[in-house]
Amino acid sequence: MSRFDATTATIVVVTYNRTHLLTRLLESIERMSPAPGHLVIIDNASTDDTTAVVESFRDRLPTELVYRRLETNTGGSGGFSEGMRVAYDLGSEWMWLMDDDVEVVSDGLARMGKWAPRFRSIQGRRYDYDGSEFYWQYRIAESMAIPIPYAPAAFDDSGFKPMNSGCFEGMFIHRDIVAKIGLPDPRFFIYWDDQLYGWLASRETPSVIVDEFVLRRTREIKQWDMGIRHMNASSDAYRYYIMRNRAYLQKYYRALGEYRALPFTAGTALTFVKELIRLVVVERKISGTSHLFRGLRDGRAISRDDSWQPMPPLEPARPVA
Repeated sequence: MSRFDATTATIVVVTYNRTHLLTRLLESIERMSPAPGHLVIIDNASTDDTTAVVESFRDRLPTELVYRRLETNTGGSGGFSEGMRVAYDLGSEWMWLMDDDVEVVSDGLARMGKWAPRFRSIQGRRYDYDGSEFYWQYRIAESMAIPIPYAPAAFDDSGFKPMNSGCFEGMFIHRDIVAKIGLPDPRFFIYWDDQLYGWLASRETPSVIVDEFVLRRTREIKQWDMGIRHMNASSDAYRYYIMRNRAYLQKYYRALGEYRALPFTAGTALTFVKELIRLVVVERKISGTSHLFRGLRDGRAISRDDSWQPMPPLEPARPVA
């Protein structure tokens, strides 16, 4: 197995109007050892001083900075799609994705890199805002296309667990897998995009979550503490895209021959109920229900679009010898 070379990795950050958080992330990257070969920052058409803040770090960072400011806000989905395209074109072997509301543990890249000789799709662990261990739902009920909320949190002596999902807050993925499954789909805008991308990766290679704490969340989010798990507050935009984008998941499932109507519909219904609970219990309101229904309505139009195609691979499949 070849040894991991940190300079072959690129960190991809998507940001939008949050320079107070972006500054903390860039300060943590400044302290990294080892450092990646490149840092790609995708600015989703911020209207604050993001450009000035990024440029103030250009000579301070231990890596080559590539900054792209988009003309419009393409959401996290569009930002990560563009960021991975840039990283891929730079020749990066590894792409480490993250939002602007985290910090990188100083030796985080080394922690991820020690698993690189064995796996090609890796997710590290995160500390929550208060320093506690953040639980991420790393497995999905595939036929329903929804996370399994009580997948075991504990690790055994192997230090990893198989996963069939993904999260753009810490996804560490090899270019060979990106070449096969293509870029993240920007049409999602936000939500379900990273779960789908991780699922697509898991169909191509053994995907794992590893017992390595490599990121720390820097933004506090209102939560409902259920003892074992938490449910975060959301927004009207998230509610809309959570329901609308079920149609995109359905399209991918159909294209790959994995769609089963009854379990998938059950997954959509459970998602709707979960968002109602989030509204009432976490946010203590019911006014956001209209956005859930609007998302379902617009999703039906996507479902009927016969011209729709999944994201293409970046490189054609190699013929079998």
